[in-house]
Amino acid sequence: MRENRVRTIWKDGGAVVNGWLSIPNGMPAEFMAHQGWDSLTIDLQHGIVDYQAAVGMLQAISTTAVTPLVRVPWNEPGIIQKLLDAGAYGVICPMINSRAECESFVGACRYPPRGYRSWGPVRGLVYGGPDYAKEANGTILALAMIETEQAIRNMDEIMSVPGLDGVYIGPSDLAISMGFAPGFDPTEPKLVEAFKTIVAAAKRHGIAAGIHVGSVGYALKMIKEGYRFVSLLSELRLMSWVAKNAVAAVKAGQPTPGAP
Repeated sequence: MRENRVRTIWKDGGAVVNGWLSIPNGMPAEFMAHQGWDSLTIDLQHGIVDYQAAVGMLQAISTTAVTPLVRVPWNEPGIIQKLLDAGAYGVICPMINSRAECESFVGACRYPPRGYRSWGPVRGLVYGGPDYAKEANGTILALAMIETEQAIRNMDEIMSVPGLDGVYIGPSDLAISMGFAPGFDPTEPKLVEAFKTIVAAAKRHGIAAGIHVGSVGYALKMIKEGYRFVSLLSELRLMSWVAKNAVAAVKAGQPTPGAP
């Protein structure tokens, strides 16, 4: 079966630099795939990407060795299995707050006897290879999102679910749950402490911890803290960031920090 580079990087002790895709089109996905990311996640929860667009984006990513992941809209087995059948090599699932919810999520990602995923990997078989049935359970990634205070209280039960490969922090929802404003790269002591608590728990359970960040500096800080999967902004935010600085530089008549 085709290599899952995320697993390989983790096995080698490294941290994965993940890109985020929110534009429902294959062309930006293809361009992003050629920029050196270790993996790319197609976001079907927020934004406007639907299943059909996601299939084209998965095909575009396949022009490279970048590992294709998806974030599903919710913990619903149908869409989880459908996206895996389309060739996704891992699933990030939002709002996992209990062990039972995590068991349902992980089970949808695994074939029996380790789960209840139904057979029918139409494109997954083409992308993954002829030994997909034998190797899929050990290749596909399952990442549960920790993004509420309830999830933090239950994190040891969640992280002990067999077959879970990692947890992924949604910083904005976690901030809202704790009474703070949403956003990337928080500095509130309570949130910073929560990030440390989560990564420490992940280490105890032998799984990876991931987080979405809004800057290179914060990404490096989180990797230093022990996070092994960092998502930097999104293609839409990166495009807006570069465009804004480029326009400002031209109007100012001189280069400005951050301008291309």
